[in-house]
Amino acid sequence: MSSALKKIKKEEPDEIETQVAQELYNLEVSTSELKADLRELYFLSAREIEVGSKKAIVVYVPYAKLRAYHKIQTRLVRELEKKFSGRHVMIVAQRTILGKNYPRATKNKGPRPRSRTLTSVQNAILEDVVYPTEIVGKRTRCKMDGSKVLKVFLDPKDQVNVETKLDTFSVVYKKLTNKEVIFEFPVLEP
Repeated sequence: MSSALKKIKKEEPDEIETQVAQELYNLEVSTSELKADLRELYFLSAREIEVGSKKAIVVYVPYAKLRAYHKIQTRLVRELEKKFSGRHVMIVAQRTILGKNYPRATKNKGPRPRSRTLTSVQNAILEDVVYPTEIVGKRTRCKMDGSKVLKVFLDPKDQVNVETKLDTFSVVYKKLTNKEVIFEFPVLEP
């Protein structure tokens, strides 16, 4: 069990984080294809989100390790979803949002980096939630009552694999960013 806790960089992991760490360690030990890739990888935290009658697990990874996770994400998510039956698993990078009046330290002069703005971070979270499916279009619909709904169009070639997860994507993104979003596939005209 102590070997599995090396997969999480947190002082006091809760139950779901311990389970995810254990499963990552088990995959590293048992699967020869993933062994080399998983050896260096770890995560920061995990969170369980209610999606109707089901649950989803969001695993937060360091931004620096996100590219390494993307290499094996389809296989890793499939294996984790087998272990956590009935739950969807998503991998999201831990990002920092800096306020508009962020005071810069003396060694770091200049304006706030564009990648640390609220809009940029929320767009990056949206891409993380739907990965490996690509976003091919976005529309913002402003309603009469002042609320906004974001429509996101996903790549139709992944429709077979992702269609069952659209509600999960929507609920998880709402929970993470407090923004309403609807995921759809564009209608292709012949």
